[in-house]
Amino acid sequence: MSRVAVVSGGSRGIGAAISKALKAAGYTVAATYAGNDEAAGKFKDETGIAVYKWDVSSYDACRAGLKRVEDDLGPIDILVNNAGITRDAALHKMTIEQWSAVINTNLNSLFNMTRQVIEGMRARGFGRIVNISSINGQKGQFGQSNYAASKAGDIGFSKALALENASKGITVNVICPGYIATEMVLAVPQAVLEKSVLPNIPVGRLGQPEEIARCVVFLVSDEAGFITGSTLSANGGQFMV
Repeated sequence: MSRVAVVSGGSRGIGAAISKALKAAGYTVAATYAGNDEAAGKFKDETGIAVYKWDVSSYDACRAGLKRVEDDLGPIDILVNNAGITRDAALHKMTIEQWSAVINTNLNSLFNMTRQVIEGMRARGFGRIVNISSINGQKGQFGQSNYAASKAGDIGFSKALALENASKGITVNVICPGYIATEMVLAVPQAVLEKSVLPNIPVGRLGQPEEIARCVVFLVSDEAGFITGSTLSANGGQFMV
């Protein structure tokens, strides 16, 4: 029986690529989404991957949603916390709503999701958790104090969780993508990309969602059992740590 993997924000962008790559690698995949029913339905029809709708910023919604997944598919051995949003503004213009929305979705969701599955992973002696952070959680970004704080928090959360669960056969790692050719990034005017973005990427191009997905597939594999508490930067050399 194949292991069950849950990917939050798993029906679009990087999350969709991760969901498809995990299925191709032999896992049983559940992709969560927040609100775009049309995109999720199309994704399900095209891939055959089960989709589940709930708000990852809500603890109760995560508890109920992940119970549905386990009832339908079985115990969850792999969790990819990928869901994220932006609400950009310089801090002196940022509203409490913009701050809270990003922190709740990008950081609090890691607790909301992981808390529901960690006890089962510990009891079974196996688990793989991969949290998708960002280059901007490593270096900061103008107009993104909320986003950078949330993504830096994802890294700290992961390191602590890795220490707590290493002896139980559970690994916890972080991937920090740079600029990836998703719908959001490709919506930036081409002139802006060519003048302000690409010159800062040493490899000279945007990353592809599939390149992040391949990182996830490796980190959740049995072969990666000695890697935990690590941060994998996939940014084309734009920021090196």
